[in-house]
Amino acid sequence: MHELSIALSLIEMATEEVERRGGARITALHLKLGPLSGVVKDALLFSYEVACNGTPLEGSQLVIEDVPVLIYCSQCEAEQQLDSIQRFCCPVCGTLSSDVVKGRELEFVAMEIEADDQAEPAEPRRETNLAGAFMSS
Repeated sequence: MHELSIALSLIEMATEEVERRGGARITALHLKLGPLSGVVKDALLFSYEVACNGTPLEGSQLVIEDVPVLIYCSQCEAEQQLDSIQRFCCPVCGTLSSDVVKGRELEFVAMEIEADDQAEPAEPRRETNLAGAFMSS
C-alpha cells in the first residue's frame, strides 16, 4: 500500500513548513489526483488520517480534487474527457487515442495555514508533483 508512504511524505513536507513558519498550524492540505495516478483516493485519505496521529498535522484535512482523464483526439483535433478509463476512445467520434493530456496527476497544490485565528490558503514553496516519486515499474 504505497498510499501510506505518500501520506507520510505529505506530512513530512507540511511539518517542515510548520517549522519554517515558527509553529503555525496547518488545517488542510490540497491535492489534485487523477485516476491514472495509480493511487486509490480512499486509501490515501485513510492513510493520511492514521499517519497524522501524533504529528503537528493531527486534526488537519486532506482535500483531494479529482482530475478527469482527458485525451487528445486526432480526428476531432480537440481534447476530450473520457467516459471511462476502460476504453481510450474519443466520446465524440469513437477514435482510439493513447495521447493522455490529463489524468495522471498526484500533485500537491496548496495548504491552509492557521494564522491569527484564521485559516488562509498558502501556496507550496515549490511545485511538487508526486506522480513519479512513488510509482514503480
